[in-house]
Amino acid sequence: MVMEALTKRNDTCQMRSKLARTDDRPVQWVISAAPVPYPVALAAMQARAAAIAAGQAEEAVWLLEHPPLYTAGTSAKSEDLLSPRFDVFDAGRGGQYTYHGPGQRVAYVMLDLTARGRDIRCLVQGLEDWVVDTLAAFNIVAESKPAPRIGVWVKRPDKGVLAEDKIAAIGVRVSKWVTFHGISLNVSPDLDHYSGIVPCGITDGGVTSFEDLGQLVSLPEVDSVLRQAFEARFGPTLSATEQGLVGAGLQDQVA
Repeated sequence: MVMEALTKRNDTCQMRSKLARTDDRPVQWVISAAPVPYPVALAAMQARAAAIAAGQAEEAVWLLEHPPLYTAGTSAKSEDLLSPRFDVFDAGRGGQYTYHGPGQRVAYVMLDLTARGRDIRCLVQGLEDWVVDTLAAFNIVAESKPAPRIGVWVKRPDKGVLAEDKIAAIGVRVSKWVTFHGISLNVSPDLDHYSGIVPCGITDGGVTSFEDLGQLVSLPEVDSVLRQAFEARFGPTLSATEQGLVGAGLQDQVA
């Protein structure tokens, strides 16, 4: 099951009870210090999601950076790859082309929806609102959009009356009611790296970041607020090690 098209918001999704577990079982919170190669991250996510579905692992949120690269979702169009200046990977998630690289906080979210209401629309809306809440803590006013503009956007009156730039992308896959992939939030990436693609297939909107908006913050500062905002919507978290997520066999590739 691939999450791609959402057309309207559901007000009941604003209720914490729609996304939080009734048993308050904590989600493992993992942060990687070094950039993680995309194939390593994808393999780890797939393995962890399968283990969660089998009842053999806890839910997890994995915060990381990738080396500069492009990923192609299931709706990616070949003409939207303008210049393959970086490696391109098939992501297996919904959506089209996007960029990942240093200065961008990626949060991969592996949650068991059988314990969280089995509502994919609310899950995606919850992820968008999680980002909006995080940005609000830094005095950045943002909003999510319906399809085909899924993601989190910031109005840019300095560029035109109706201008807006995307600051965060959302791309989720759900298998056996367990989620993987997640969000990417631009903190201080090189925005020129987006020039090799049409980001998310959208031609009438740009991309932005904390830095581009004049907010000079560190990834640890953003991580702290992301965690608080996540817990407010999805429930408690518990710090965990990277090795416990990716496994000993993949750890050497991350280091």
